[in-house]
Amino acid sequence: MILSAEGEDISMSLLYTFFGWLTRILYGFFGNYGMAIIMLTVIIRAALIPLNVSSQKSMLKMQALSGKTAELQRKYGDDKQKYQEEVMKLQQENGAMGFSGCILPFIQLFLIWPIYRIVSGPLIYLSQVPQDKVQAMIDLANEQNLVTSKRLSAQIHIPLVEILQNNSHFLSECISKGYIALGQLVDLRFLGMDLTKTPAWNPVKLMSDPKTYIPLLIFPILVIATNIISMRMATWLKPGYKEQQEAKKRAKNNPARAGQTSTQEDQAEMTQKMMTWMMPILMIWTTFSLPAAMGLYWVVGGLMGIFTQIIVYYMFTKPYELKKLEMEQKKAMAFKKNSGESSDGSKKNKNKKKK
Repeated sequence: MILSAEGEDISMSLLYTFFGWLTRILYGFFGNYGMAIIMLTVIIRAALIPLNVSSQKSMLKMQALSGKTAELQRKYGDDKQKYQEEVMKLQQENGAMGFSGCILPFIQLFLIWPIYRIVSGPLIYLSQVPQDKVQAMIDLANEQNLVTSKRLSAQIHIPLVEILQNNSHFLSECISKGYIALGQLVDLRFLGMDLTKTPAWNPVKLMSDPKTYIPLLIFPILVIATNIISMRMATWLKPGYKEQQEAKKRAKNNPARAGQTSTQEDQAEMTQKMMTWMMPILMIWTTFSLPAAMGLYWVVGGLMGIFTQIIVYYMFTKPYELKKLEMEQKKAMAFKKNSGESSDGSKKNKNKKKK
């Protein structure tokens, strides 16, 4: 691992710089910090759409192979290792390996770090104040006993931004010492809400400044709502959802048919249920722990996730299910026709014997 002059991993430092540059470009275009965060989120989620599409295609292929997978399960019975090997081989041969579906959640979690650094260090990434001058302002604030937060560093410096905004004497001194220019103080508000503030759930803190903290509660509420909807839609719109539900009902009514849902499908559903509850909990925790700009990122990301799921469903899943239904209807008609011909043939043979 190569470290930068500040002691950080240089690859991560470059990533932070890139995201900061992109946010700065968006802020310059829209002239609004909230709009810059919104468009940054849209760009990130749009870049992940190809992975969503690849994941959905892989799921469709795996659904098409469900019959062969069930045969393998019956064939190998309790030999789970051999069954898994054959399933992997079958998926590889048919290009149904769902690596993109596994990678996507990890990429989304990984992207929390650069977003967190941007929203927690706006003087560096948005205002382009050098890090050594940010540290000099922190040292000056400590000398004057203005710092009340323990979470303050050159990289994570929201408390310093608050001091600069609320203490004109300190700001003037920093400007006179050449630490910062007046034009480098940007407006970090969106729709009247200060996105540098952290949403609060504590009634005491809420009432200490209700005009600031009560409006910020919209972010935790929307984070929960958008992500629960997104998780539910991921279940409802996944390939073969209706068939799985029907198979479960049959298995419940007739335990002898319980093997119609494969072990992989059961495990996938358990994972989905776990994620349905874990992800909103993780997001709500970060929303109440980090600046409100992070909550805005989660909300827009959730909305983009819902939009992506709808697009992918109508582009790939629905046509696949309609084609599958059409093929099943053709098979049923062919079977009915063959059954009718066999019945007619039997009747003719009986009539000949009578004669």
